[in-house]
Amino acid sequence: MLPLFYSLAAVLVISLVSIIGIFGLIARMPSFSKFSLGLVGIAVGSLLGDAFIHVLPEANRQIRNNFTVSLLTILGMLLFFILEKVVRWRHCHDPDCLEDEDHQGHHNDHIVSISLVGEAFHNFIDGVIIASSFIINPALGIATTLAVLLHEIPQEIGHFGIFIHQGLSLSKALSLNLVSAGFAFLGVIFTIIIGASIGNFSAYVLPVTAGGFIYLASSDLIPELHRHEPNISSSLLQVFLVLLGVSLMAGLLLFE
Repeated sequence: MLPLFYSLAAVLVISLVSIIGIFGLIARMPSFSKFSLGLVGIAVGSLLGDAFIHVLPEANRQIRNNFTVSLLTILGMLLFFILEKVVRWRHCHDPDCLEDEDHQGHHNDHIVSISLVGEAFHNFIDGVIIASSFIINPALGIATTLAVLLHEIPQEIGHFGIFIHQGLSLSKALSLNLVSAGFAFLGVIFTIIIGASIGNFSAYVLPVTAGGFIYLASSDLIPELHRHEPNISSSLLQVFLVLLGVSLMAGLLLFE
């Protein structure tokens, strides 16, 4: 029962921190862009660091077949690619990206519904990822939780900004964020139940998780960094923040 307790606690912490971040956005709207961009840089490093330093090495130890691990990693990348194609989901950390889409002739009449569906599914996957990691061992669970947390804050704030940008009230936007956050708890419960009935389920989730992390960092977050302030000082800061995220993941090895 410990993996269930740890996983639920981790998801609760992530949800609470995201809510705090949303209230911070409301209180400090002018400084949100710079704050969010810093989190994006750290999230890139933490996602890549967790994938290559923690998740993939553990997957190789558990599965003991490099070919299988490689295929499952690619599968994880493809699953997230397909998800974006199906729901037109974008990890938008600035509501202005919607205006960019409008300028390109895209329609965003259903952007709230699309964002909500994509976010709910993504949170469910987060719950699966976190629970699978804690089932393997607590240290891996902590590292994965930190990676998800650093990615989740700008993502949740970004979706909140999308809802406000589309004319929803503050209370309605916050309610939708809470609803989508609840799917992470469902992902945890699903994984605990399935993991108990299917041998090595959690081990095979690990490389899929790594593929998803690599895709999110390289396809969604790194392009977001390229969109902002193309000058030497900001570029160096972004490199530093990415390395900081990787260093956080490397530092967690001390606790394993």
